[in-house]
Amino acid sequence: MRKNIYPVGQVNKYIKNMFAQDFMLHLISIKGEVSNCKYHTSGHIYFTLKDKAGAMSAVMFAGNAKNMTFRMKDGDQVVVTGSVEVYEKMGTYQIYARQIELDGEGNLYLRFEQLKKELEEMGMFAAEYKRPIPKYAGKIGVVTAQTGAAIQDIRNISGRRNPYVQLILYPALVQGEGAAQSIVNGIHALDRMGLDIIIVGRGGGSIEDLWAFNEEIVARAIFECNTPVISAVGHETDWTIADFVSDRRAPTPSAAAELAVFDHRQMIDQLSNIKKRMDSNLSGKIEFYRERLSHIKTRVSYLSPANRLNENRKRLADLEERLLLLMQQQIKDKRQKLIMLSTRLDADSPVKKLSQGYAYVSKEDGRNIHSAADIMCGDNIDIYLIDGRAKAVISEVDLNER
Repeated sequence: MRKNIYPVGQVNKYIKNMFAQDFMLHLISIKGEVSNCKYHTSGHIYFTLKDKAGAMSAVMFAGNAKNMTFRMKDGDQVVVTGSVEVYEKMGTYQIYARQIELDGEGNLYLRFEQLKKELEEMGMFAAEYKRPIPKYAGKIGVVTAQTGAAIQDIRNISGRRNPYVQLILYPALVQGEGAAQSIVNGIHALDRMGLDIIIVGRGGGSIEDLWAFNEEIVARAIFECNTPVISAVGHETDWTIADFVSDRRAPTPSAAAELAVFDHRQMIDQLSNIKKRMDSNLSGKIEFYRERLSHIKTRVSYLSPANRLNENRKRLADLEERLLLLMQQQIKDKRQKLIMLSTRLDADSPVKKLSQGYAYVSKEDGRNIHSAADIMCGDNIDIYLIDGRAKAVISEVDLNER
């Protein structure tokens, strides 16, 4: 019996027709993990879709790829919608993707990014709308689960930092159906109470657990709230829409309590230091003005009429003393000079000469006789001696020969 023999191309074409007749394969959604993902320069995307049981080749052509809202990468969990067809030339089948969505957390992340972009474009994240957090809050509202770890952490830290701060809890659902509306109701209720700060948050969890804080109604409630809001959702690495729209983001509920509640012990220490600085500054000021007052008193004393009068009196007394000394010195000098002149006069005194045996001779008419030539025989002359006068007549004149 002779077997039927078919060429390869014919068999491939037959199989392709069988796939084409199965309408379920015309539009099917397949879930799996992406591997061997390659973006071609033409814009096409080639990848493999796999799970634990098997793998399938996949391609998305550029016309559909331009509508994707995320960049696909290896490891992504996706849902691929398209048609499964046979590539006749190679005899292989693959899914031709028309739409690709992230599955599970990936899909939620896509929704997160889309809402974040929309709200950011609306200006709800803008810095100019952020209100400052009061430094010395007295009443703080908290929107969170009544039995969760978040409220316990906030209570513990608040009690340690400042037991005088009043905490008001609005017990809200923070996970599951109705959680977003419950959080919104809590924000509205506390906002009407005129509090200083509202903390909105919960402890850590998966993206599904935290999703209520990514809902648009929660974001709008925070944005429209008149009271400053601190968001404290999950752990430090968790980010939600509430974090972006709130006035201040805290990485954890404990950190939110640290931000909202001022440490009264630290405040007491600060006040004590301020008092010390004020006392020191005041003492310095007092000492400065005391010295300044002393200088002013000295100047006033120096410039006063009584002081000027005393100064002038002292100056006159000094001048009087100097004048007296000068006069005494002048008298002493004159007396010394008089003694010298008296000694010289005494030496040249005629009386002294007369006492030594000399005589003073003059003519009768009183003219002095200086030479023998001044007289002639018969002249009357007067001879003055130390103790009297004698008259005489010249009887003879002898002239010395020269």
